[in-house]
Amino acid sequence: MASRLKTRSVIRFRGPDTIKFLQGLVTNDVRKFGEAIGEKTSTLTTPNVSTVSETPIYAAMLTPQGRFLYDLFIYRPSRSYEKLDKTGSKPGSNPTDDPFDLLADVDATVTDELMDCFHKFRLRSNVDIENLSEEFSCWQRFGKNLSTSSDSKEEPEASALGWGAGVDKAGQSSTKGNTSGWQWYKDPRLDSLGFRGIFPSNTIPPLVEANKETDELNYLQWRVEKGVAEGSTEIPKGEAIPLEYNLAGLNAISFDKGCYVGQESVARTHHRGVIRKRLLPLKFLNKSGDEVEQKVAPGSEVVGVSSDKKVGTVTTALGSRGMGLLRLEEAFKGSGSLSLKGQDNVKIEVIRPDWWPSEWFPDH
Repeated sequence: MASRLKTRSVIRFRGPDTIKFLQGLVTNDVRKFGEAIGEKTSTLTTPNVSTVSETPIYAAMLTPQGRFLYDLFIYRPSRSYEKLDKTGSKPGSNPTDDPFDLLADVDATVTDELMDCFHKFRLRSNVDIENLSEEFSCWQRFGKNLSTSSDSKEEPEASALGWGAGVDKAGQSSTKGNTSGWQWYKDPRLDSLGFRGIFPSNTIPPLVEANKETDELNYLQWRVEKGVAEGSTEIPKGEAIPLEYNLAGLNAISFDKGCYVGQESVARTHHRGVIRKRLLPLKFLNKSGDEVEQKVAPGSEVVGVSSDKKVGTVTTALGSRGMGLLRLEEAFKGSGSLSLKGQDNVKIEVIRPDWWPSEWFPDH
């Protein structure tokens, strides 16, 4: 399945100071985008897929106190000299003809606010920041058939092309990118989330057939079931502590990149090694153990059945599933131990995420 993510927008950073500018603002290390050679993604030079490519990174911007503000997926677009020109008959342009660009996939509800924030920090940096939401769209491919780990350099469907023992390299290339070099990348957070990409708004990405495009709510359901929040609504802006929302486990934080806004608080919490609350996937049940839908709203308080003491809060609810920020010690006490405050008929079942490292669980 694939969804056009209408809740996300695209902004572009252009200029020689782009790397230095972002490096001091976001939680992840963007210096790899300035390196000359990326990951080898193709052995066949074509107009649509470059021979080398850098995988995107997931990152966040924080307040000086280390609270979450915005999340970003940062991409380095294909350079024209890394692939053939649009005719497919000759190499692309000279490297010096290309300006240095990075694209970011950001929360559409806060795009203007985020742009203002970047402009405030820009000062004398030689970098232009532009909203490209009309020209480009964000897409996500996901589903059970994409959830298993595979070679990061190949798409499962693209690598299946061929006849007998042979492989159709040209066909494989065309399934990964369009004629201008826009292509799918493995989601930098988790393999099980599938593939993500930025594509021109007037085109349908490769590998997206009519019967595969689905509503974005299905992608939200896919994330919720895995306990992965996204954007400044699901991760409360100005309030959320990044490590409690599992951003380290989602590859959004580099602990050896050096200084950035909010870094001191994040590093101190990380090195103490004590995180008592985390975001968890939830299932909402009635007293008979059957799933109940539309009975829970974000902000609902989760309490212990026996103690009636607060364990946490539901942050996202969708049908019979949701996510909540809960105290780990009480969250994993066992089935039937949690309910909603004021709604004794709704029980909360905590799902153990299969992507969590063992040391995150209280029984470790």
